[in-house]
Amino acid sequence: MPRANQILRNGRKAVGDLNLLMVLRSEISHELSNSFQDEQSGSLGDFVMDWNSSQSQDVVLRRKGESGEEVAVSALLSQGSHYMEGIFPREALMKVCVKKPGLSSILQFHCGVFKKGAHRSDFNIHGAYHLQSMTIPSYSVYRGPSFSTLDPQVQDELKKCLVSRGIGEDLTNFLVLTLHKKEEARYLDWLRKLKSFVEKDE
Repeated sequence: MPRANQILRNGRKAVGDLNLLMVLRSEISHELSNSFQDEQSGSLGDFVMDWNSSQSQDVVLRRKGESGEEVAVSALLSQGSHYMEGIFPREALMKVCVKKPGLSSILQFHCGVFKKGAHRSDFNIHGAYHLQSMTIPSYSVYRGPSFSTLDPQVQDELKKCLVSRGIGEDLTNFLVLTLHKKEEARYLDWLRKLKSFVEKDE
């Protein structure tokens, strides 16, 4: 009887693994048939890609102007509930740091990038901070007022400040597509590793 129970448990495990394999293969096939890896949208402009590891969720771009001013952009997909309709459902979170030559302080902007229709995007500024250095300040250091409380004209001019430094629709289109491509590639890699693991004892 104990042997019969063991055979029954093994049979249930085999059926469960087979069902899981069928689901994984179906999901992989679905992802490949709906892939947007060959899509093209936007451009880097004057920025260069500084970091884009397949093992990480984020990307980092840099640009250095003729005056010596440096602009760094880091971005990753939101993990929250900011979902949008269309092929790219998730909002991107973007940080922009602006450093002028001869100064140790920087301007740092926290932004959200969202899609506008099928092939357009835009960004909102959630926070604008003046930091004395590149090091992370303590919570007790005053970094600036809440962005939403600023005069609308000040908000508009701060956004124009970023647009004039290349943070425009071409770049945000590029970021949204690149980040969703990374997420898709990471998901497919995970599915394939899980499938290989389950197939091990087939």
